[in-house]
Amino acid sequence: MKFPCRIDKFVSHINELPRSKVKILIKKGEVSINGIVTKKSDVQITREDSIELSGKQLKYLGKRYFMLNKPQGYVCANSDELHPTVFDLLDEPNLKDFHVAGRLDIDTTGLVLITNDGDWSHQITSPKKQKYKTYLVETKEIITEEALEQLRHGVALHNEKQLTRPAQAQAVDKYALRLSICEGKYHQVKRMLAAVSNHVVELHREKISDIELDSKLSAGEYRPLTEHEINIINAK
Repeated sequence: MKFPCRIDKFVSHINELPRSKVKILIKKGEVSINGIVTKKSDVQITREDSIELSGKQLKYLGKRYFMLNKPQGYVCANSDELHPTVFDLLDEPNLKDFHVAGRLDIDTTGLVLITNDGDWSHQITSPKKQKYKTYLVETKEIITEEALEQLRHGVALHNEKQLTRPAQAQAVDKYALRLSICEGKYHQVKRMLAAVSNHVVELHREKISDIELDSKLSAGEYRPLTEHEINIINAK
């Protein structure tokens, strides 16, 4: 939310109420600015003003950032008619302006970053920013050195004209590898493994840039990012 802004817009945003209903409440004298009741919906307020609705102070929480350990079965969308979303796992106010910075497929688990800061998330999602996402990949077939070398140099995805950007690929055991990519093409990791004649059995994101999934978070749990973690994205 940008300041200064209209009082009706602010109250509507904080309480997730229709603007029309907020205007009625304002006319009834339910809204005050710095202790003074206002009945005008178009009054401009600043971030420093104290706003109350029916005697309850409304607080703008500003930019917020969370990491979530995504379980299987949840989609990275604000709403979905068929499946639960990652936002169903967050017990936080005013989430309508939030989005996922780098989505995961419904069957993929691990690190998801959620924020209402569009500029910050752009640093993560734009291929030009070279923010690597690291995945632990379990595969159906044995991981060969030849396949690793292909992934490191870039592979041709089905229906794509250009090769993928060079990835960081390291074998973990016979049927698992750690793969880091700086792109976000549709089903990219699965398609990359298909391009080297393999198949993804399980996929788990461990890291975005230098932000690692907190090992203390069980599947479905989340926490706010630390200031250091937030600044990692802005610094690179």
